[in-house]
Amino acid sequence: MSTPNGFPQHSRVCLTRSMEGGAVQDLQAKKAGKAAKKEAGGDGAPPKIGTPISETLKLLPEELKANMKIKSITPRPPRKPRLERAASLDEKSWRKWRRFRTSQESLTDPNETSSSNGSLQEASPSPPSRGRASPCNPCCQQDSLHSSPDALEASPGGKSRGGASDLGKRASEISSAFGGLLRGKGFAGGKPRLSQIMPARPLPPMELNVASPSLRTANRIDSDCLDYRHYSQHKFGRVSSSLSDSRLQGNGTLYDNCSTDSMKSTFSVLTPIRAKDVRSRSYLEGSLLASGALMGAEELSRYFPNRNMGIFVATWNMQGQKELPANLDDFLLPTDPDFAQDMYVIGVQEGCPDRREWEIRLQETLGPHYVLLHSAAHGVLYMSVFIRRDLIWFCSEVEYATVTTRIVSQIKTKGALGISFTFFGTSFLFITSHFTSGDSKVNERKLDYNKTIQALTLPKNVPDTNPYRSSSSDVTTRFDEVFWFGDFNFRLNKDRETVDSILNQNPDTDVSKLLVYDQLTSEMSRGSIFKGFQEADIHFRPSYKFDIGKDSYDTTSKQRTPSYTDRVVFRSRYKDDIQAVKYSSCPVIKTSDHRPVFALFRVKVRPGRDNIPLAAGLFDRDLYLIGIRRRATRELLKRREQKDQRSSSICSIS
Repeated sequence: MSTPNGFPQHSRVCLTRSMEGGAVQDLQAKKAGKAAKKEAGGDGAPPKIGTPISETLKLLPEELKANMKIKSITPRPPRKPRLERAASLDEKSWRKWRRFRTSQESLTDPNETSSSNGSLQEASPSPPSRGRASPCNPCCQQDSLHSSPDALEASPGGKSRGGASDLGKRASEISSAFGGLLRGKGFAGGKPRLSQIMPARPLPPMELNVASPSLRTANRIDSDCLDYRHYSQHKFGRVSSSLSDSRLQGNGTLYDNCSTDSMKSTFSVLTPIRAKDVRSRSYLEGSLLASGALMGAEELSRYFPNRNMGIFVATWNMQGQKELPANLDDFLLPTDPDFAQDMYVIGVQEGCPDRREWEIRLQETLGPHYVLLHSAAHGVLYMSVFIRRDLIWFCSEVEYATVTTRIVSQIKTKGALGISFTFFGTSFLFITSHFTSGDSKVNERKLDYNKTIQALTLPKNVPDTNPYRSSSSDVTTRFDEVFWFGDFNFRLNKDRETVDSILNQNPDTDVSKLLVYDQLTSEMSRGSIFKGFQEADIHFRPSYKFDIGKDSYDTTSKQRTPSYTDRVVFRSRYKDDIQAVKYSSCPVIKTSDHRPVFALFRVKVRPGRDNIPLAAGLFDRDLYLIGIRRRATRELLKRREQKDQRSSSICSIS
């Protein structure tokens, strides 16, 4: 059976297995015929070395030539076989036979060896063929080998090694011609195809789970997002990290082979959103558990998987000092918790004259991750609410109200200021107050409290999340989470000597003996003030009254008794929604006779509905830019000072 190329089927298979072996067998047969004719002629003289092989072939008898065609000669394998994988015809055609390797073993005369089977010995290697294979028919090449004696002659020197090298080149030409046949004719009807490569074992299942365990991963990809990297690599075929922002390089930022602009809009450190989810989103109206609702459970779980957020609440009576502390890091960013909080609420009593400068300092300290959601003032009462910039989209409109408890005074130093808003489905109320001062004026302070809860008109436009549990006579019942902080002015019912003696005995954290004389603790236990409120355990020294710039309590002639006037209390509609994490003061800030007092909380957040008036991402942009510019300038000055210190040197002569 023959192929369309004119080759017998078995010849094509043999050439495929060993193209060099066929040329070697032909040469061996011709040399064997030459030796047989010498013996048949009776001439015992050895043949001349310089006799061309073509002349020897002419002297062979016809019977011997016929027998040589069917004679099988098995060559000896080379000394150093090349261990190569057998390539299929498809693979050879796919490679296009660009650089076909020829044999590096030269052919030698079997008479020069000691082998009994007339095998081939290794000779000097010949350079491989660099030219492209000719697409002509190999049969023509083979005919030209037999019919052109001059082409097979040796070099002018007449050495047998030169003739063998020429034969090796001719064998290379035959192999190249066969490669051209496969490329030009054998696969002319279709494109070459590679066999599919299958894995040795089934691939492990992958899950696309990129829910972040916390919100504090704005500049990195957490471990739960690693499977998304493999998913993207499998889908798009390319994974890289060549963003212009060096903070994101090497952290698993993903994109495909499209342009950089489209990559930034498609892949980021944020959780990916499917197109079908975007189609089904309704940002104006939505139910509590609706898929894709802006305030719904699905969106809440993306940012807060455990539905708990961190809130920092602080109060500080600044005593009207114009001078602000040089550094607020110890106040706003204590080193005890590992992470910054999601929301910062700072209330000030007797604030500094320049309120704007105070807010800029807060923005400068908190940095670019936080924005001023809202700030309000009532006389010298200030309150500022900072929130992570990622979370401003989930806040409702911010409302505030004020209450004046001392009407006669022209400067409103005593009273209350409240700010309220809804975050997802949880409503918050923050109140800062400055009650009546005086050691014995406990009743006046209780009157200030009662007037505040009755006169504070909140909420206004934002709907109550649970109106069935609200009371018109108490503003604190109309919100889910309430934080009340300020200078309540409650004192210790003990003389100065006794208080100093207790402080000297227990200088640090054991202040339980002092709290026995605390007025606020006694009134709260009776239920006459702050009904339903709680306070975390106190483990810090009294925050009032210090000498300015010193750690000593009042050394003036008045000898005021140290007291816990600055407090933070809280209440919730639902049990255990608020967990106090830390409650302490900041002793390093000494610009006032009061020490700042702060508390850290973990607050449970619930999903909500989209049908509330949203703040739509509004914040104080001008304050943000000024604060960040100052922060950058401060950092540059610090680096310049460090550079000057390193460059300066002091020479000493001994």
